[in-house]
Amino acid sequence: MNPIARTVRNAWLPLLLLAGAPHGAAAHEFWIAPTRYEATPGTPVELAACAGTGFRGERKPWSPDHAVRFTLRPAKSIDLTRAASPGDVVWTRFAPTDGGGAMVAFESTFLPIELPAAQFDAYLAAEGLDDALAARKHAASAAPGRERYRRCAKAWLAGSDAKRATEPSGLSLEVVPEVVPGSSGTLPLHVVRSGRALAGALVKAWRTPLAPVGTPVAVFERDSVSVAWQGRTDAGGRVTVPIREPGEWLVSVVHMEPCRERELADWESTWASLTFVRQPSATRTTASR
Repeated sequence: MNPIARTVRNAWLPLLLLAGAPHGAAAHEFWIAPTRYEATPGTPVELAACAGTGFRGERKPWSPDHAVRFTLRPAKSIDLTRAASPGDVVWTRFAPTDGGGAMVAFESTFLPIELPAAQFDAYLAAEGLDDALAARKHAASAAPGRERYRRCAKAWLAGSDAKRATEPSGLSLEVVPEVVPGSSGTLPLHVVRSGRALAGALVKAWRTPLAPVGTPVAVFERDSVSVAWQGRTDAGGRVTVPIREPGEWLVSVVHMEPCRERELADWESTWASLTFVRQPSATRTTASR
């Protein structure tokens, strides 16, 4: 084992990662799902990556060929990609060393998919990808949708250090909270693409109840839920998501543009997500800002 992998293992326990899966005939969300959303010192946390619809789905196995980055940021960022093992549905198991919180971030490579024209156009409409849909209508295209897509997923494990939650992670497309997620009834955030604000992007949010003990319900055991809220970013890439109800939350956004490598695909999309928990008032820990 190389020194980097040994250091990560000793600090955070065995680490495993998962890559994204296609959205298929319906647009599948992709998110990081921890067994708990609190960074309690010494208490183990297990992470998995999930894909599905309505905030219900299945865990997906890690593929090292499809990973661009995988980081854990407690006090400082740790690169986990070299410590990952292929084929496991557990991304990482670790025990936080302090209560400041941690941001997990993952980015995949592009993967190809092709959909029949009608399904592709319906998918563009559902995800608010108006420019791509208008371009296809302008060209009167009845061709299948040739797309390549990638995933950029984050999860916030709650703690007291707001800086850990609000600093960008450097993903190609990123949901960046402006306050600690789950600390109040609203979540102001901005969407960043390649370091620049993304205006007019459709942001969606889902909420699913927690188990009675306050931890997430397994993704394959929960009920599918409808979108709880959606809205578009302003000229500065900002939007405020109402999150008044307690539960596990998923915030997601998709950006699509023409693919520069037309031999591979006509379009390329990037999907970004952020998962976090808003605890009931009686048990919520207020984070410093």
